[in-house]
Amino acid sequence: MNKIIDLNTFAEGALAERANVELQKILENIADPNTDPKKKRTLTITINLAADDKRDVVLTSVVAKSKLAPAKDIQAKLIMDLDSRGKVTGAELKSGIKGQTFIDVDTGEILDDTGNQVAVENKIINFKNN
Repeated sequence: MNKIIDLNTFAEGALAERANVELQKILENIADPNTDPKKKRTLTITINLAADDKRDVVLTSVVAKSKLAPAKDIQAKLIMDLDSRGKVTGAELKSGIKGQTFIDVDTGEILDDTGNQVAVENKIINFKNN
């Protein structure tokens, strides 16, 4: 079969250039730890052709598109409650269990289940610096 066009040089190299741009996007998407590495990505190259009335010249357009994998789902828990007016409200659960306080390992502060600082009446001894 005779080669009609060279895909590397077609449209002054635009076909190969656009394919490489989209391929780069796909490779970056695969490398992103927030995406599923096993999901399939797609690179689509479309060459549209339309002839003039004499049918001796064909106008072409080249389009390269990529379909990437979406970022993985991130889950969080919300605590539901009623505000002072009786309207439903929510806050992110940070402690793991509703109503449980926890210690912020970075600051040593005692926080409530939504991550707000808790007023503590007893002195807390910092064992890290002793």
